[in-house]
Amino acid sequence: MANYIAIGIFTGFIYSMIALGYTLVYGVLRLINFAHSEVIMCGAFAAYFLSNATINQVTPPSGLASIGWIMACIGVSGLAGMIVALLLERFAYRPLRRRHAPPLTYLISAIGASYFLQYLAGKEFGYNAAAMPQPFTNGTVATVLGAQITTYDVLVTVAAIVLLVLLDTIVTRTKMGRGIRALAQDAPTASLMGVNVNRTIAATFALGGFLGGAAGYLFAIQNEVQFQMGFQPGLLAFTAAVLGGIGNVRGAMLGGLVLGVVETAPLYWLQDVWLQPVIGFVVLVLILMFRPTGILGESLGRTA
Repeated sequence: MANYIAIGIFTGFIYSMIALGYTLVYGVLRLINFAHSEVIMCGAFAAYFLSNATINQVTPPSGLASIGWIMACIGVSGLAGMIVALLLERFAYRPLRRRHAPPLTYLISAIGASYFLQYLAGKEFGYNAAAMPQPFTNGTVATVLGAQITTYDVLVTVAAIVLLVLLDTIVTRTKMGRGIRALAQDAPTASLMGVNVNRTIAATFALGGFLGGAAGYLFAIQNEVQFQMGFQPGLLAFTAAVLGGIGNVRGAMLGGLVLGVVETAPLYWLQDVWLQPVIGFVVLVLILMFRPTGILGESLGRTA
């Protein structure tokens, strides 16, 4: 049982990183960015091409060299996700804001951008799945309360905690973060008070895109890289954002961890991985029945 809970926690960290992209954009624009799943995919492909070109696939680097490759891959995947997110904001959403388009138009634009990026990647990178070159030899490094902790688990935990703490610090303690929270609270008033709306919205997409791209790499290490890989983790991360209280940064973090554990731990008895997403959605429905705003239920604009 301990192993399943541990797997749920480490999976939850990835969900949290992806969920923040949804919750940041929703908090500022009240928009569900359904193209965020392709941000995940593009980040994974960027890391794949870097790894494929540089890492010796027969003998993975070790020690400091391995840490260096991991940091480079996380940085490149995050940068790729950031660029894709900024392009989405600039060409898919900003023109609609200028024309004061109805909410349904944003949804259609998001879905269209998602399909465009997905099949463009399939055409350019191939439709067959590929294994991510490994920058380390995965193995058990410790046993904690009966759970076997692997090198991959340590990587996900350290990377996720660093990035999540960094984002929380940016949102709560920097001028950019104050602008994001002000825009989420009251956009017209924030604009009158000197907040650059377009720049702040672009910064919001950039932050969410970086985390989404980096999460795509961490997800792909233990799975595969392919043009539709962002759909399932993106959908589950969106569920985590709603579960924690969409529009709330810390709610997205908490929602990801809760979802990861509650959808994985029951597999100890059920032994059927196909039920994993079903369990997650059932728990979401049950929680929203009693707390419709999510676990924290607080908007981004009120995050202290």
